[in-house]
Amino acid sequence: MRKCPTCGKPVEGQENPWRPFCSERCKLIDFGRWANEEYRVPSQHINPPEVTERPGADESDEDDQSSR
Repeated sequence: MRKCPTCGKPVEGQENPWRPFCSERCKLIDFGRWANEEYRVPSQHINPPEVTERPGADESDEDDQSSR
């Protein structure tokens, strides 16, 4: 039997309308957490030059970018 991701209670049956949660309350709590941006996806720190440098970019591309 699976556990509710919000409260940890067992979740019964395929017929449960709030699956994978045990109740509507737990489903709404989880939705609120998403809406409040409480969940985060872990990431690595990115060095800004790695993001801005494009391999194979020639000088004419840089001139085009600076005139914008």
